[in-house]
Amino acid sequence: MTSNTTSLSRAERLDRLPFTRRHLTLLGGSGIGWALDAMEIGLISFVIAQLSITWSADAAALSWVASAGFAGMAIGAALGGLLADRFGRRNVFAVTLLLYGVASGLSALAWSVAVLIVLRFVVGLGLGAELPVASTLVSEFAPKRIRGRVVVILEAFWAVGWIAAALLGYLVIPASADGWRWALLAGALPALWAVVIRWRMPESVRFLESKGRHAEAERIVRRFEESAGDTERANYSAVAPPAGPPPAQTRLGHLFAPTLRPRTVAIWVVWITVNFSYYGAFIWLPSLLVEAGYSLVRSFEYTLLITLAQLPGYAAAAYLVEKWGRRVTLAVFLLGSAVAAVFFGFGAVSGVEAQILAFGALMSFFNLGAWGALYAVTPELYPTPLRATGAGWAAGVGRLASIIAPLSVPPLVALGGPPVVFAVFSAVFLIAAAAAFALPELKGRPLD
Repeated sequence: MTSNTTSLSRAERLDRLPFTRRHLTLLGGSGIGWALDAMEIGLISFVIAQLSITWSADAAALSWVASAGFAGMAIGAALGGLLADRFGRRNVFAVTLLLYGVASGLSALAWSVAVLIVLRFVVGLGLGAELPVASTLVSEFAPKRIRGRVVVILEAFWAVGWIAAALLGYLVIPASADGWRWALLAGALPALWAVVIRWRMPESVRFLESKGRHAEAERIVRRFEESAGDTERANYSAVAPPAGPPPAQTRLGHLFAPTLRPRTVAIWVVWITVNFSYYGAFIWLPSLLVEAGYSLVRSFEYTLLITLAQLPGYAAAAYLVEKWGRRVTLAVFLLGSAVAAVFFGFGAVSGVEAQILAFGALMSFFNLGAWGALYAVTPELYPTPLRATGAGWAAGVGRLASIIAPLSVPPLVALGGPPVVFAVFSAVFLIAAAAAFALPELKGRPLD
């Protein structure tokens, strides 16, 4: 080992490591939480479809069930990012998992649409805060040469959770009038997982250094080095990192500093447009198929098959973010989403099952691949003191569109049915693709 090893910062030492068992543990722990989040959100689309029948609730009232959750997510994402930059990524991640896990379990006991709306708002608070914090934590540990790929793999756990939701929707919800209650009880699992998360996951080394907790940061880096079999390097100490930015650097206004303003505006536009199109389409997907004349069970079956296409979408994005880069991958997948959405909208009323499944699967493939690239690029845009805040506010602002999206579907259906609904989503995907091209390309660069 040459003497210049001692000149490496802790961040550089982490970037030089291979993907180790500790990286896998971190990714798996965060990913299981992520999958549970997706299962929770995905279940609502099936719950809405059943409640429209068992409670005879109208679409306008049920749309508020979904929108209330997204309103909570908007607030949770913004607050969660700020709290994670102040108190640490790991602690906020665990607390938010616990919050939404408990609220989800209580949702299963709701006796009216109004009560369900209130509880879904609380669920959203936890969900919204957890997602950007988890992606920030993973990105800060991943070696820079594969950082984008690792974050896309984390996002791929979303597909696992959404598939689990589709299975619960297909097998459990139609089984009885209270099937939706049993399905929502599964959302209480994160309350138990939060305990595991809190004690097994490391805190971000970059966060610890920004708070002057250098001894703790050094211990964590050495554990990762030892996990890589790099016992010699683990005997070296890193140079002291440069003095951190002043406390004012963590203010929200600094997201719009001259050097950061263009990327903040661009990433907010992408988050807003992707949230609108994705949640508008997928939250109402089972209900739209029922509206088109398919039975509840058949609509759930189609949704399950369409959801399976998420996994290869993530796999393709995980490869391409390190091959093409984040910006091009994100834009191309958004363009693919736009094309698939148009053809799916016409297929939903054509009665041709092959067209529904093919273009639904393509929409799922491209849309979820775009989500993977989006989560990969967002934390990279900001320095450590602003990273969770920047990611959290991008997600939070985007969630405002996810509040509007479910509410917009019933009037769009009344205007022209699924073709109009998905034509609107397609146009919004095109705006997202244009904004993606305005982002800087940060593939392979150090986070700071």
